[in-house]
Amino acid sequence: MTGRQTRRDPESARRTAQPETGRSGRPDAGGKMFSKIAVPVDLAHEAGLAKALKAAFELARAGGAEICFVGVTATTPGAVARTPEEFKRKLADFAAAQGDAAGVSTSAHTILSHDPSVQMDRELEKAIADIGADLVVMATHLPNVSDYVWSGHGAHVAAHSKASVLLVRD
Repeated sequence: MTGRQTRRDPESARRTAQPETGRSGRPDAGGKMFSKIAVPVDLAHEAGLAKALKAAFELARAGGAEICFVGVTATTPGAVARTPEEFKRKLADFAAAQGDAAGVSTSAHTILSHDPSVQMDRELEKAIADIGADLVVMATHLPNVSDYVWSGHGAHVAAHSKASVLLVRD
């Protein structure tokens, strides 16, 4: 041994070791690749979610992760619900039904937005951090000309979130 190095028994090193943290700074998930998967959903377009849901369920089952479905609603009546309370109930019912069908633990997180068309990207970013998600699985569309001017929600989340992001094209 050279310099200031000293021998330590392995048991002592284990007792004093700090928990490992990933790139996000969050503690290691106990050997799991991911512990909480956020899945933003648009309940008005459930049919377009099938492939992203399948990917999220497979990842959750493989790693024992919980899935948290994230939905955004306005304070005004919309196509899915007339009130924010009704939307919250529908999202919770959707999460429970999906979890039961897939055999995974699920929860729901509702974002109440005054103007979803303007605020959705930042609100999704905040919700992902608030729920402690370490993976986001999002359905996305094929790129088109408008994506060169306005990026999609998935592109924003991937660029600004500390969580890993999987964009699934249907």
